[in-house]
Amino acid sequence: MSSGSGSLPRYIAQRLLLMIPMIWLIVTMVFILLRVAPGDPVTAAVGGKLNEEALDARRAALGLDRPLIVQYLDYLGDIATLDFGKTISDNRPITSIIVDNGGATLSLTIGAFAFALLMGIPLGLLAGRYRDSAGDVVIRIFGVVSYAAPIFFIGLLMQIWVAGPLGLPTSDIASPITKFQVEPVTHILLLDAIIAGDTESTVDVLKHHVLPCFTLGLLLSGVFIRLVRVNLLMTLKGDYVEAARARGIPERYVIRRHAFRNALVPVITVLGLQVALTLSGALLTESTFNWPGLGTQLIDYLTARDYAAVQGLVTFFAVVVVVVSLLVDVINAAIDPRVRY
Repeated sequence: MSSGSGSLPRYIAQRLLLMIPMIWLIVTMVFILLRVAPGDPVTAAVGGKLNEEALDARRAALGLDRPLIVQYLDYLGDIATLDFGKTISDNRPITSIIVDNGGATLSLTIGAFAFALLMGIPLGLLAGRYRDSAGDVVIRIFGVVSYAAPIFFIGLLMQIWVAGPLGLPTSDIASPITKFQVEPVTHILLLDAIIAGDTESTVDVLKHHVLPCFTLGLLLSGVFIRLVRVNLLMTLKGDYVEAARARGIPERYVIRRHAFRNALVPVITVLGLQVALTLSGALLTESTFNWPGLGTQLIDYLTARDYAAVQGLVTFFAVVVVVVSLLVDVINAAIDPRVRY
């Protein structure tokens, strides 16, 4: 094997090349699935609101009157320039929806990951450290239940049982007065409130984040609990751990300095895979908590049967998942050289 076959730049180049056909396949599937749906998308979205002449004009503006192959090639060209099209129902650019509402989904996702890691990693380490104990059984049951429980059901329980005693808001990303006062600079409301130096608004936004982020974080924590536990058990069987024990190193130091650190390496790999799960969970979380993110927008356009909007948002979600997976793979390859081969 050549010396450069395992180099990081070569690995990144290979992953970039693989990303192109992956994105092409996803966007092609989205295009085809929405085109085989019965009915005319313009009529489905705004039929009965416009006369036939106006409907024809809307079809022409969206390019739906052209041959299918021309629509497909135009669609690929638009995606290449990050143009995800326009909605049918309100003729709004998808890019503006992503800019205006993407920050809410991003803050929800980051907050959920933070809760998931804070819950999943310590519980997984404890379960693996005290294998087959009563605590291990309880933690494993918690991991299974948190992963399998319907997220909207958990959200409703949080609103009923937790919001009242803790004085937490049950819906929206902030109070109306906060959204009015904070100027949208980054379109991430929490970050905008911090930039503005508005402590009261920052606290208000943080309070609104607690329940949605914790609810979605519960779903992800079950994955991390099982992953960390299994990898810790495998690590504890490693030769270097046995060698450390043979040298008389106390068990707590063996686990802390050798086993724990190596058991956490696979978590980085799984982070990219959990992005798709997080986005799918965000749809229900945003709907449950009336969160003004992309998931809420997607559900609204699905209800309105606006297939152009659905196509643009689903394509954007797919591209995000592929790009994040690429970044995680690169980080993992930089940490563990064995991944490059």
